[in-house]
Amino acid sequence: MYLPNHFVETRTEVLHTCLAAHPLASLVTVQDGLPHSDEIAFMLAADNPNTLRAHVARANPLWQRAANTPVLVVFRGPQAYITPSWYPAKAEHGKVVPTWNYVVVQARGILRVIDDADWLRAQVTALTHSQEGTRAAPWQVSDAPADYVAQTLRAIVGIEVTIEALTGKWKVSQNRNVSDRAGVVNGLHQEPSSQAAEMAALVSESLLT
Repeated sequence: MYLPNHFVETRTEVLHTCLAAHPLASLVTVQDGLPHSDEIAFMLAADNPNTLRAHVARANPLWQRAANTPVLVVFRGPQAYITPSWYPAKAEHGKVVPTWNYVVVQARGILRVIDDADWLRAQVTALTHSQEGTRAAPWQVSDAPADYVAQTLRAIVGIEVTIEALTGKWKVSQNRNVSDRAGVVNGLHQEPSSQAAEMAALVSESLLT
């Protein structure tokens, strides 16, 4: 990943917060010299924040082809198109172009397969709670019939990635001057998407550092 110094994010707590807020990641593996990508929901292990845990369908050949191999897990945070019309510099000299702001976290490590019913139940329960816990009437794994849950657990396989490197890229207009960044914040606040609002907050934070 191309990573200019002004876009580097190294704070572990910030990277972990992004992973928790955007758990659906692209798991990149290699088979026969060709890259493959699968979209999988990962969680940091509560008992080991250096480990990502997830599960895949037993029918998915991923867990067999990627067992004990190096993998890349890519988490994507907020993203937004940035029009040069938001920059005061456009009116001053016109030497501006569009760009895209985004947040991404990449984790590299070795993938391990775990085929254990108790481990899977704990992983599925934790993942469910992370998404359902704030709902008014949260669904729980125990809401489903026990035999159905057992059958479902037999149809999946667990995977773990021990993180060997965790890299964050926060491209949030740090390469623009203060007035241009303020213009970006104002422009993003006029956009209807929730991601635009999230990006506006990140650009605002960059003005404070």
